[in-house]
Amino acid sequence: MLEIKLDDEKVKALFLAEVKSRLDKIESQALLMNSKQLCKYLSLSWPTVEKVFLSDPNFPRIRLGSKWLFPRKEVERYIDIWAMEKQANADEKL
Repeated sequence: MLEIKLDDEKVKALFLAEVKSRLDKIESQALLMNSKQLCKYLSLSWPTVEKVFLSDPNFPRIRLGSKWLFPRKEVERYIDIWAMEKQANADEKL
C-alpha cells in the first residue's frame, strides 16, 4: 500500500504560485492595458508616463471618459521604436 502525506501549507503555496503565474500570462496577452498596467509594463510612474509618452500625439492610446486604455501591441511597437531612437541619439553624441 502506498501512503502519501501532504503539507497543506506547501500545497497551498504551490497552488497560489501557479495561479499567479497563469494570471500574469493571461494579463500579458490582453489586448488593452489600463494606466496602472502600462506603468507596471514600463516600470515607470504615471507622472513620468504622462511627461514622456502622453505628451507625444503618436503614442497609442484610447480615452474612454476619464479612463485611459492602451493597445498592448501598438504600445510594444512604439516603445521598441522609441528605444531604438533614444539609443541612436545617444550613440551620435559619443
